[in-house]
Amino acid sequence: MSEAGTRRRGGGGAARRAERTAVRIEAARFIERNIPNLDILNDEALSIIEANAETVLEEIGVNFVENPAALERWREAGADIDGERVRLPKGLARELCKTAPSSFIQHARNPERNVEIGGRNLVLAPVYGPPFVRDAAGGRRYATMEDFRNFVKLAYMSKWVHHSGGTVCEPTDVAVNKRHLDMLLAHMTLSDKPYMGSVTEPSRAADSVEMSKILFGEDFVDQNTVMTSLININSPLTFDSVMMGALEVYAAANQAAIISPFIVGGAMAPTTVAGTLTQVLAEVMAGVAYSQLIRKGAPVIMGAFVTSIDMNSGAPTFGTPEAAMITYGTGQLARRLGLPYRSAGSFCGSKLPDAQAAYETANSLNVGLLAGVNFMLHSCGWLEGGLVASYEKFVMDADQLGALHHIAKGVDISENGQAMDAIREVGPGGHYLGCAHTQANFQTAFWRTNLLDYKPFETWDEEGARDTQALATARVARLLNDYQAPAIDPGIEAALTEYVARKKASMPDSFT
Repeated sequence: MSEAGTRRRGGGGAARRAERTAVRIEAARFIERNIPNLDILNDEALSIIEANAETVLEEIGVNFVENPAALERWREAGADIDGERVRLPKGLARELCKTAPSSFIQHARNPERNVEIGGRNLVLAPVYGPPFVRDAAGGRRYATMEDFRNFVKLAYMSKWVHHSGGTVCEPTDVAVNKRHLDMLLAHMTLSDKPYMGSVTEPSRAADSVEMSKILFGEDFVDQNTVMTSLININSPLTFDSVMMGALEVYAAANQAAIISPFIVGGAMAPTTVAGTLTQVLAEVMAGVAYSQLIRKGAPVIMGAFVTSIDMNSGAPTFGTPEAAMITYGTGQLARRLGLPYRSAGSFCGSKLPDAQAAYETANSLNVGLLAGVNFMLHSCGWLEGGLVASYEKFVMDADQLGALHHIAKGVDISENGQAMDAIREVGPGGHYLGCAHTQANFQTAFWRTNLLDYKPFETWDEEGARDTQALATARVARLLNDYQAPAIDPGIEAALTEYVARKKASMPDSFT
């Protein structure tokens, strides 16, 4: 063989190696289910729960706290107002809910990352809200803005995560009244996936809308949904003025809101599944109906954050059978209301990304898939009952989200899926490793982890006998090292940066 031929072969091998090791930022399309939802309630049970929820709204009512404008809106809509208590005639809330869309598109600044929320779809978003972070090197500590930016980068680099999320951790080194600006700027510039707006004060929701107009253009935001926000109901049956104020801003701007009761069974809801479902439905119907009083057709998502408590310690528990039944049942109620559904996540009560965390998370993630969830907040990174965003747990969960994608595909019964040609070719006593069908399908046939170790013992041992947390630590470092920011118009980035600087300069720091 000539020297030139050797060089050509070597060059080809080098090119192939370079291709294998090059940074590839892949983003999977949101999940479109080809599997059935799991319905655990029959029609009689659903009718009883729906009737009971109407009774709760009519006889017990809900409180709209420190919000005179909301009380006046309800009065004009036909509700009975007694102080801050709002009682709704039977059928009123359900009728108002009818104008909310059954699905909607949330636009990303990269149109390829747009997501459709509703129908048979499932959109996966990261953990939301922890004040602490944890990694193997630094342990448990208060979150910083650097941590926040790192998590935005990890979500961007994670193939199976469709959404950048919102408060992926609470950066405590930035003033409370200013941190939302830095967080939004990070979502908008470090990622091109969809994101969530701020809800901690109505003016911060307004900032979210204004910054989105800079990013997308004012006309585009006026006509399209570019944000989802989390509006928690202060269960039981209480709507506080802060969350409702944020909802009012988003609904008026045609931006989406997740109307989500914060359910801790045995503390903030009854101990029984049917009783909790009744309260969830009553609270959601009141919240969704109110959004439609602000603006008919405003996009909303029916939410249910579901956990129970350990009756000995009072600590929240996750991945439990009761939470699963409530998640399944709420999915059925959401579909009967014709609303998109948010629930489930990588929930666990463990302090570390260990076996307890894995068991509880797997239970919750799979329940969410089968329950018909359309928007899954907290799909990766959740630890210690939501107090901690874990770097290692983030990539462990994000890897497992790929399994959800593959389960959701269902069973392929096309000619290729039937594989009769393979069965004929191999026949009795053969093997399928070299047959034509295997050669044609092996690259896409099976879901493959980017994290877990399936090497022989000897190889695993020689490489340091790393457990899953050690593998996750290495993957976090690799993803952050490989991170490449998506392109953004320099003029838009400058305008966003200027808006943030101007707003922060206009007020003194507040840490309360």
